[in-house]
Amino acid sequence: MNEENIDGANGCGKVRTGTQNEAALLALMEKTGYNMVQENGQRKFGGPPPGWEGPPPPRGCEVFVGKIPRDMYEDELVPVFERAGKIYEFRLMMEFSGENRGYAFVMYTTKEEAQLAIRILNNYEIRPGKFIGVCVSLDNCRLFIGAIPKEKKKEEILDEMKKVTEGVVDVIVYPSATDKTKNRGFAFVEYESHRAAAMARRKLIPGTFQLWGHTIQVDWADPEKEVDEETMQRVKVLYVRNLMISTTEETIKAEFNKFKPGAVERVKKLRDYAFVHFFNREDAVAAMSVMNGKCIDGASIEVTLAKPVNKENTWRQHLNGQISPNSENLIVFANKEESHPKTVGKPPTLPARLNGQHSPSPPEIERCTYPFFPGTKLTPISMYSLKSSHFNSAVMHLDYYCNKNNWAPPEYYLYSTTSQDGKVLLVYKIVIPAIANGSQSYFMPDKLCTTLEDAKELAAQFTLLHLDREHSLFSLDLCRRIWRK
Repeated sequence: MNEENIDGANGCGKVRTGTQNEAALLALMEKTGYNMVQENGQRKFGGPPPGWEGPPPPRGCEVFVGKIPRDMYEDELVPVFERAGKIYEFRLMMEFSGENRGYAFVMYTTKEEAQLAIRILNNYEIRPGKFIGVCVSLDNCRLFIGAIPKEKKKEEILDEMKKVTEGVVDVIVYPSATDKTKNRGFAFVEYESHRAAAMARRKLIPGTFQLWGHTIQVDWADPEKEVDEETMQRVKVLYVRNLMISTTEETIKAEFNKFKPGAVERVKKLRDYAFVHFFNREDAVAAMSVMNGKCIDGASIEVTLAKPVNKENTWRQHLNGQISPNSENLIVFANKEESHPKTVGKPPTLPARLNGQHSPSPPEIERCTYPFFPGTKLTPISMYSLKSSHFNSAVMHLDYYCNKNNWAPPEYYLYSTTSQDGKVLLVYKIVIPAIANGSQSYFMPDKLCTTLEDAKELAAQFTLLHLDREHSLFSLDLCRRIWRK
């Protein structure tokens, strides 16, 4: 153990010497039987724990812990995190001075224990006035590669990435929405480990690296948020991708009803993907196995269970890609839990109604909040100095998009009509002055809404979806982080 004199305070506020710290840690090791090793700026407790046999726990079992008091150590922290389950490994980041760096990683033996830790310990008051933050930690092994020639096939991209980087396991390439023989101009590269992905990113990140004579763009892919098994067991909606743009909702419904007439409740299609809602989960699961890989209008489709999402994080998590045609979690899906995690795994939350359709249960909006203590220094800033990940709504993203391209703000024009049952239905037309004289003078979705907020959000969403990528490299950033397994 570190023999330096380290001043720290225990939970009672008493000052501890380095010797007392070491004694406390040794007592913890003796009590638990765990080993403790300090290396490379971190102190590892366990990994594996006593008596552990077999491989380490799978991905999704680790949580990140932030805002830890700098004078708090494993003898105080481990008992707190053991409340959620058996700890496989506790890694506390350390300074040379002997203080901790304010954050740690806790790996549990199961995903369920990690989920419980997030639920019961996030924003936990670990000392008077000191609240820690706990969220899922994902060991990212996937890179986004942009500006790839659209004529390149998956095999060519895989071979090329194996030539220039090490540890490549697979590449994920999506066909163009308008031409299935071409890719979308980007791919996701899966590596054997986070370290391999990090080394590849370091090599490729300068922006001067070329593939097939093209300067590529490289960044981390935002990991898909995991949904707990209990929630997935209730899903009765299928996500269908790689459809032809010309394929209609009626055609999709008819095809999925073939195996059991009347099983499909409704279909929601956007460009080349759709959500197929079933009355019963059993029918959805059966249809998935029957329809996956089938051809509809000449296109071989992919069918999976839709992952629930919540509206609060749709745009934060996915505008960077979900707004792209290959997205599977757009907020118009009324049965998806979206999540920052509700993720980056919490109980299912459903988006608020869109197009007048209500979700089966009231939405539970979860916000990432922190205590606002008296005396906290605040600095005035412009919203345009933020990153796109700070925004949740399509309306805000569209305004931000225009500003980043030095365009004037979008102009919204409201129209209405009346439905057969007497409801007032609304739709916005959006004009982007900077491109109004181009190939498309305005943007207007083909759906009507019953509320003003939904109409505006849908119009902004539609506009972002259809803005040409050539208008700005910023639009490439809109699709770079979304990926599917």
